[in-house]
Amino acid sequence: MTDDTTAPEMTDQRRKGLRVMSEVYGWEMSDGPGDFFAHTADQVFGEVWSREGLTHRDRRLLLLGALAANGQVDIAEIQAGAALGNGELTPEELNEIGLFLCYYVGWPMGTKMTMMFGEQIKKHRRSGK
Repeated sequence: MTDDTTAPEMTDQRRKGLRVMSEVYGWEMSDGPGDFFAHTADQVFGEVWSREGLTHRDRRLLLLGALAANGQVDIAEIQAGAALGNGELTPEELNEIGLFLCYYVGWPMGTKMTMMFGEQIKKHRRSGK
């Protein structure tokens, strides 16, 4: 893996994907090996997350709902932390999302999401952001 996102062999698409990944997650992304990383950077972030029409916040809200509906609290945790860190969602908004999800994905899953949001909010507040 290399940290040099300006390497001559790196395509413009990969640079775009890494830039958008960095924006979405709030930390600097480096190029990675293999086809899986290539598709993630080039397609998911270089194409899908960078399309016009929806903001990163809009996409993040949709993703949190989809992850909750599929019971993927561990992945939603990464998204919630990034949303707080990037200022896309406030702690109050995350709490409201948790309650809202209880009614649409079921009380047990909504509760899991709410509890996870609470932990992410605590981490965010401890970080001083």
